[in-house]
Amino acid sequence: MTDPHYLTATEMSRLLLSKQVSAVELAEAHLRRVEEVNGRVNAIVTLTPERALDQARRADEALARGEVLGPLHGLPVAHKDLVDTAGVRTTYGSRMFADHVPAEDDLLVRRVRAAGGVMIGKTNTPEFGTGSHTVNDVFGVTRNPYDLSRSAGGSSGGATAALASGMVPLADGSDMGGSLRNPASFCNVAGLRPTPGRVPSLSRQAAWFTLSVPGPMARTVADLALFMRAISGFDPCSPYAVREDGEVFGASLEMDVTRARIAYSPDLGGLPVDPETARLTAEAAGTLSEMGARVKLVDLDLSDAEDAFRVQRAWFYALNYGDLSGVGPNVTWNVERGREVTGAELAHAERLRTSLYHRMNALFDEHDFLIAPVSQVPPFPADDPYVTEIAGQPMPDYLAWMRSCYWISVLSAPAMSVPCGFTSEGLPVGLQIVGRPWADLDVLRLGLAFERATRCNERRPPL
Repeated sequence: MTDPHYLTATEMSRLLLSKQVSAVELAEAHLRRVEEVNGRVNAIVTLTPERALDQARRADEALARGEVLGPLHGLPVAHKDLVDTAGVRTTYGSRMFADHVPAEDDLLVRRVRAAGGVMIGKTNTPEFGTGSHTVNDVFGVTRNPYDLSRSAGGSSGGATAALASGMVPLADGSDMGGSLRNPASFCNVAGLRPTPGRVPSLSRQAAWFTLSVPGPMARTVADLALFMRAISGFDPCSPYAVREDGEVFGASLEMDVTRARIAYSPDLGGLPVDPETARLTAEAAGTLSEMGARVKLVDLDLSDAEDAFRVQRAWFYALNYGDLSGVGPNVTWNVERGREVTGAELAHAERLRTSLYHRMNALFDEHDFLIAPVSQVPPFPADDPYVTEIAGQPMPDYLAWMRSCYWISVLSAPAMSVPCGFTSEGLPVGLQIVGRPWADLDVLRLGLAFERATRCNERRPPL
């Protein structure tokens, strides 16, 4: 066990419970790995070695008594710097909160600890998770482990870079417009945007807002399911929390792929897509077809999601951050747009979103899954603030290049990113798998079958 950091969480769990390795040994190994590579990647921005070793010792002591704390017993985990951690600095990526130390843990953090997880530290995020490039004025930019000159994506870029670098086997993320899926695609890891309410979270200002959800991130699909056992399940803090226990994700992930009916959309209705991304997504559709799935190219137009997403997102930013001063330009732009939103615009957005929901229900009457690109581009240069052009089409603002993710967010459906290949420059690209609302487990099952067939996730970065 001199080099365990690229074992899967599932493998680590087996070794821990059979006492072939201790939780302390795993924690120490991952802390060493952080010391080795984090200076180049800048993924973990607040390290908690004392807490990690203390929690690991407690896990070992419990196992010595014959007690298993939960599905994450003794496993190293990192938390995104948007979730509150009692007694540990939580900045939200904002200068305004550079020295902020919460008094209470977020529900997700409490659940991870109760399941036996060992907190290694906090991962980098742009200010308040705004944007799909992880950079802020507190900690700087997070770099892609596969090419340090490239972006790790965002807003959960610190989480995915830490996973890809072997600093942790599990990390949480969050996703409004692709903040979990986009960095997973950029860093060759897996990430699940669950059905809203599957992983409940507390909001004191926008409790009914369903565009933003927490979710799991890992290097394998099986590890996503393991993490979901710990973080999903009903809690009354959310008015739309799903009333299903997290142990549902302990069910078998095996599926008969030959029975899967898959709709394939290369552009979700006319979106520009980088040629290499388009090629790899098409090859992924071909792979699923070769596996026996019934894959059908569909003429799907999700462009109504554009206004539905932008209006509701802007309203949310004005509600949540409108009273803050001193925030960065991205947050300011969103707040200003939110203050301009009218009642008529909100009504129009809700009509569009409702229509899309019913249209997608009709699609899912004939298909079990939708596959499409996660991001429209591979990882872009880390020194660029955002993507300004795709396949010759200029992007009007910093949001526009994320449409292949945020159009899906509007659907209230589970969506995951699973590695599907590399460009000629060696940059990772992910495949987006979307399922029916509440069919999160089925999405994981198809993702696992694809992962096994391609084994793209096994390619490690050249650190």
